Amino acid sequence: MNPVIQQLKERKSVRVFTDRQIEPEEVSAILDAAVNAPTAGNQQLYTILHITDPQLKAQLAESCDHQPFIAKAPLVLVFCADCRKWYHTFLQFGCAPRKPGVGDLMLAVSDANIAAQNAVVAAQSLGIGSCYIGDIMENAEKQREILSLPAYVFPAAMLVFGYPTEQQLKRLKPPRSDMDHIVHENGYRDMDARELKQMLSVKAGTQSFEEWIQAFCNRKYNSDFSQEMTRSVQVFLEDFQE
Repeated sequence: MNPVIQQLKERKSVRVFTDRQIEPEEVSAILDAAVNAPTAGNQQLYTILHITDPQLKAQLAESCDHQPFIAKAPLVLVFCADCRKWYHTFLQFGCAPRKPGVGDLMLAVSDANIAAQNAVVAAQSLGIGSCYIGDIMENAEKQREILSLPAYVFPAAMLVFGYPTEQQLKRLKPPRSDMDHIVHENGYRDMDARELKQMLSVKAGTQSFEEWIQAFCNRKYNSDFSQEMTRSVQVFLEDFQE
């Protein structure tokens, strides 16, 4: 198999790292891969925050659902959807720009996440593990304070990187649903209960599907952190309302 595709298939989230530091040239290679990602109109609608201050890492570990491994990660990057820098450039150089809207934010979030995934792929190629931290989208007020985020800047993704421990290397990657259920030809189609169960049963493990789906709904979809994420995103969206 093509080695790039093989690495993409094998990559899994890593939350426990060895004490080995990521060398400056490796950090540079990861960031270089990120900034060379595909981008809408070559605008690079993102700003990457390289978090090197241990105190900031510790604050992020707390604000992102109390996850201590974030503070221990050798490399922490926050990918911000940035609708501010182009808007300010237009203002500075005599253009007459409208204020950024929700469509601009969606495009910038897409740009930021594409850049983040390039960083993940680059790290994987170097033997460096990574983990996305979706909780960066929670606690809007606190994240704005910690990261000095002004209006029109949204923390779309956070990534932590480090060399995985032996246990992490040996840990099995959680199974993905079969491609037949994920890829729809020529248009979206709703799946009936039978196919939905078939699609997700691989994730249930040894539990019955009915028990697993109830527990998963409560643990993820109906959870306090999920509702907090919705509230926080709405706070950020207020910047983009006319």
